[in-house]
Amino acid sequence: MNSQSTAGFLGAVVAAIVLAAAFIYGPSPSQIRNPAKSATVQAAPAAEAAPAAPAPRGPVIREVPNN
Repeated sequence: MNSQSTAGFLGAVVAAIVLAAAFIYGPSPSQIRNPAKSATVQAAPAAEAAPAAPAPRGPVIREVPNN
């Protein structure tokens, strides 16, 4: 077995592990087709109740007296 075939075999093993992990830990097909909408509806009134903070304008440069 030369180094190219060894690397190809190890690459296939790693790809199979990554693909299996994507299927195990990924969302189920029912979650993809029917996303939960109740969380976005509940978050919207809470965001309107609190006023947004103004964006920072940058550094404040003040005059320094020369004594």
